[in-house]
Amino acid sequence: MTKRGILLGKFMPPHAGHLALIRAARALVDELTVLVCWLPDDPIAGETRLAWMRELAPDCRVAGHGEVVPQAPEESPDFWPIWRGIVGAVHPEPIDYLFAGEDYGAELARQVGGLFVPLGGRVLGLSDDPVAGLSASAIRADPAAHWPYLPKPVQAHYRRTVCLHGAESTGKTTLAAALARETGALTVGEYGRSHCEAHRDPLTLDDLLLIGRAQTAMIAAAADWAGPLLIADTDALMTAAWTEMLLGTRPAELMAAPKADLYLLLEPDLPWVDDGTRFFSDPADRHRFARIVSQVLVDARVPFVRIAGQGNERLAAALGALNV
Repeated sequence: MTKRGILLGKFMPPHAGHLALIRAARALVDELTVLVCWLPDDPIAGETRLAWMRELAPDCRVAGHGEVVPQAPEESPDFWPIWRGIVGAVHPEPIDYLFAGEDYGAELARQVGGLFVPLGGRVLGLSDDPVAGLSASAIRADPAAHWPYLPKPVQAHYRRTVCLHGAESTGKTTLAAALARETGALTVGEYGRSHCEAHRDPLTLDDLLLIGRAQTAMIAAAADWAGPLLIADTDALMTAAWTEMLLGTRPAELMAAPKADLYLLLEPDLPWVDDGTRFFSDPADRHRFARIVSQVLVDARVPFVRIAGQGNERLAAALGALNV
């Protein structure tokens, strides 16, 4: 005989405690239904959580409910009839087991049918356990503190990508390394530098489009191994500025590439240093390039903070912009 079970929650966001509950429940039944519930003003959109849960529980029937309904029995005398209807709509078959990680499951099981199976550490009073005691509200308040217990799609939601942006010889690579030391963040280097070192010919439009695409691909490829903060030495918007400076055109493809969450725009207030791959030693050219670099960020409508100063002053300004 087929054993069927159901569990429900907000999963805001889903974490290791939720997944442990779901996987244990799934092992006890032939068919498991997971109901994701939300309200319109929740801090994480319900549709986002529903998509996450469908990805995280592919062998379960995952359904969503986003209508405004009472959230506690004291809110309405119709609380239980309403929720019996909600559960019945997503699980019309008889329920064998009602799974829950908290003791509300006992009454819910009495209302919708099925045996209450109290999986999870909260029922057992394991509130200090790093998995069983996880709190979604605590995670929302400080995702970084709970990072190891967040599944990949939730990490991607909370991960912040910060990109260093600035004309040549403004210390992007040096600052990226310093920020990585201070924060422990993973850093994605500059593909354009290695491309120019490998190919000494003048850059064509095709070269610059490849540089932008490669940089975008490198950032995306590194993300799975990054923690709460990912630092990009540069991205396609910087390549767009280079293309405008060198060729007089700004490709739409580069402007449309994926954007960082924050850009640190490095002011051209450091001495120009020739490292063998740099172009614009003339002060007029350098300041023209800096204007293009800044305008690209404005036109892309991305958030950015200007970073000036030298040495520790520059680093302190960058860390301040990151709020770390």
